[in-house]
Amino acid sequence: MIKGGVAILDFGSQYSQLIARRVRELGVYCELLPGNCQWSDIEKLTPGAIILAGSPYSVYGADSPIPPVEVFSTELPVLGVCYGMQLLAHNTGGKVEGGFHREYGPALLNTKKSQLFSEIESGQQAWMSHGDRVTRVPSGYTIVASTDLLPIAAMENHSLKRYGVQFHPEVNHTVFGAKLLKQFLFDIAKLKPNWDMKYFSTQAIQFIKEELGDKGKVILGLSGGVDSSVVAALLHRAVPNRFVPIFVDNGLLRAGERQEVEKTFGEHFGMDLITVDGEDRFLNELAGVSDPEKKRKIIGRVFIELFEEAANSIPDVTHLAQGTLYPDVIESVSFKGPSATIKSHHNVGGLPERMNLKLLEPLRELFKDEVRELGRELGLSNLMVSRHPFPGPGLAVRILGPITREDRDLLQKVDKVFIDYLLEKNLYDEIWQAFSVLLPIRTVGVMGDERTYDRVVALRAVTSTDGMTADWYRMDPEHMAAVSSRIVNRVNGVSRIVYDISSKPPGTIEWE
Repeated sequence: MIKGGVAILDFGSQYSQLIARRVRELGVYCELLPGNCQWSDIEKLTPGAIILAGSPYSVYGADSPIPPVEVFSTELPVLGVCYGMQLLAHNTGGKVEGGFHREYGPALLNTKKSQLFSEIESGQQAWMSHGDRVTRVPSGYTIVASTDLLPIAAMENHSLKRYGVQFHPEVNHTVFGAKLLKQFLFDIAKLKPNWDMKYFSTQAIQFIKEELGDKGKVILGLSGGVDSSVVAALLHRAVPNRFVPIFVDNGLLRAGERQEVEKTFGEHFGMDLITVDGEDRFLNELAGVSDPEKKRKIIGRVFIELFEEAANSIPDVTHLAQGTLYPDVIESVSFKGPSATIKSHHNVGGLPERMNLKLLEPLRELFKDEVRELGRELGLSNLMVSRHPFPGPGLAVRILGPITREDRDLLQKVDKVFIDYLLEKNLYDEIWQAFSVLLPIRTVGVMGDERTYDRVVALRAVTSTDGMTADWYRMDPEHMAAVSSRIVNRVNGVSRIVYDISSKPPGTIEWE
């Protein structure tokens, strides 16, 4: 949908996606492509520059990934980062060798006068993460940076617009990283910082109108989460009379969520919202089921059945919209290939083919933080666009063991107390995701003069940037004590609170 900007070639580095985020933060559109893609794939983007990212491989290895040969002869400006710099050297007459001590961590960079470092003072910290190194630069290149351990830390051929850095400018530990990327993007590649959500919104609306043409309608499974909410707002802006959101209430939502969705999208935006009350259907099908994968499969199946029933009542539907985001796209086309499935995910997979509909994914170029920004641009409240992620199966995977209405009601109350406390104390936005888990155990307690034998609840709060990895949130003990006391005092049936201090990996964010 979007053209221009920067093509970033991914060779399997843990930092590749971070390069893309940094480029977009500077207002330049970019896309990640597998490092061994075809040149035609790059040309489709009509990029103004190319960045070669890092890799765990060695460029001289038999199985090392290499870009299309045109990368080394293109007139486009090229920046090689770590492995990318070694690719430039190895494939144009330079020399790359291993057998040195691996360099990982901060290093002071000594820079020379050059175009790439023209705005950067010498002696600043850069972040290294490499085993191989360039030991001879190709003809026409000059060495423009070094460290105490690394004679060739950066090189450039200004006439060919080729630049290589052995360090990682995309990580925060490289203190001048943003300046270097700015220099490459704006002064060398002459790109314009015109990527923002106002621009994207205009482009996306035009794309949606062209995709739908003169006939047909688009439907969306609206969950109330950030992604589907932003898709709904975008479609309503683009084709208000040809868009129908369908909200399936599975009875496993957060407290008051159905009412909030109906008020926001039905009343405030005036959308033609269809609400499907599926609580009884879901809970009856889930009765007695403990295995989390079985829960997910049941919920996915029943969702599709109810969604399809509602969709069949709408005439002239041609498209099904989904809130697919760019990290999902990156994962599916990664040089390393899709990762192993840790747990199945609840979505509308299979529905487009089953219902003979075309798939519409208007957010597929966006990272999560960009989706939130777009939501604000489209008029969604900050509270809605900043909501923590919520699993498709809802509370079904936060009630360990069989699901009953009583347990559902109890967990909804606990979770509301927890989230309300975080909002009240201005802690909510510091946390990527926070929620409560109802454990299938009871413990002895004392309330007043009476012995109790009630439920145990685990509180979970994590920090993250993309959900791929996460660390447990270091909540102040005073806040832990206060929220624990508030839950026990306000929710009957709970006598003990525990706090989850597991990170991802080795654990996952959700318990099931």
